[in-house]
Amino acid sequence: MSADTPKPAPQPGTPAGDRIAKVLARAGIASRREAERMIEAGRVRVNGVQIDSPALNVTAADNITVDDKAVGDPEPPRMWLYHKPTGLVSTNRDDKGRGTIFDDLPEDMPRVMSIGRLDLNSEGLLLLTNDGDVKRKLELPSNGWLRRYRVRVNGRPSDDMLEPLRRGITVDGETFQPMTVSLDRQQGANAWLTVGLREGKNREIRRAMEAVSLSVNRLIRTSYGPFQLGELKPGQVEELKRKVVRDQLGIELEDSTGTAQKKPQKGKPAHIVKRKPRKPGEPGPGRPGLPKAPDDKPATGRTPSGKPKPGYGKSKPARGATDGPAPRKFGTRVKSTRKP
Repeated sequence: MSADTPKPAPQPGTPAGDRIAKVLARAGIASRREAERMIEAGRVRVNGVQIDSPALNVTAADNITVDDKAVGDPEPPRMWLYHKPTGLVSTNRDDKGRGTIFDDLPEDMPRVMSIGRLDLNSEGLLLLTNDGDVKRKLELPSNGWLRRYRVRVNGRPSDDMLEPLRRGITVDGETFQPMTVSLDRQQGANAWLTVGLREGKNREIRRAMEAVSLSVNRLIRTSYGPFQLGELKPGQVEELKRKVVRDQLGIELEDSTGTAQKKPQKGKPAHIVKRKPRKPGEPGPGRPGLPKAPDDKPATGRTPSGKPKPGYGKSKPARGATDGPAPRKFGTRVKSTRKP
């Protein structure tokens, strides 16, 4: 909303400020629903008074604490791409003592929430955000964003077997929306499929495949709407530029520079990002998916030592007038010298 556009006047009797759960979500504490559960559990205090109902509006003048820790001012919405490896759960804590994705994140990241989930044995793209409203918006099936997966199944799928998935299938009384399913290749006893869906019910792909007698033994999410896994390695995190967040989500940001600002580390400027060194043979930025051979040379006009190649940048000398005739081009006609 621009500065010239007048804000709508509050309705009579409407308390000033925003709902406490919305404020906690904007501060990156939890999603709105999770914040409401925290309030009902008595973990939230406003101006020193413990509250037990989310039906409360607060303003910037109120002092809010969660578990006796002060809640700071909300940060601008930020998002990260995370390549979730297998063996981690997507919850904040696990009753069985299994590792969580939050244990695997870099220490300098702010408190974040996952947008959707991937189960223990699934891997691939997982979106993270510090804003509860962004999380809620992207998890709604009504946004219509397509999520793509690479799925390896045990068996020999045919079009007839996959057709029920394309039409929509009901498993244990739960109806799954139609999926886009294509067979990529058969590899021995296994087959690779590409699956696309627009909702994310619990273990939806695995349960749907079991219903057509296929067993999933590997599942990789490769995209979530416009966001792609790309060449992120398992466990790596990449923050999206704020301009991308604004353009894709329609969010107006106070910072319009279009850059994602990282928290400054002690003794290091904020603009320096420490990256893992690339191992020999890994794909390079200019050759995605292709390993670099040890004897590869740079595809530029300079040698590795920085000196130009011999003759580089110089034009070839023009052919002299006394030189012999130019070489005949293929397909040109030549007048015969033979006498009839």
